[in-house]
Amino acid sequence: MNKSELVAKIAEGAELTKVQAEKALNCFIATTTAALKSGDKIALVGFGSFSAVTRAARTGRNPQTGKVMKIAAKTNGKFSPGKALKDLTAKPAKVAKAAKPAKVAAKPAPKAKAPAKKK
Repeated sequence: MNKSELVAKIAEGAELTKVQAEKALNCFIATTTAALKSGDKIALVGFGSFSAVTRAARTGRNPQTGKVMKIAAKTNGKFSPGKALKDLTAKPAKVAKAAKPAKVAAKPAPKAKAPAKKK
């Protein structure tokens, strides 16, 4: 599902226009990003929580040259699913392939017997 499909589902479920649903989704994304940048944690009970995780600086190697290089410290956003999201029992729906018609083994037409030659 991409963003436009998500906006359409939100609009349908909340009885909003698509423009209003997109504004709400964009506001959620912007607010979440700003909160994580300021170091806050966002917890949505039953769904999950968003938090910022800082990775320490470290040394690594360039895989092509083998040269040692420094990798800078970095802060990333992290999502931890809640209990309801972890306990999904429904399996993802498989995309239905177009059913191929069953091949029926056609019987070859019986060969016409040639009339017996009389001597």
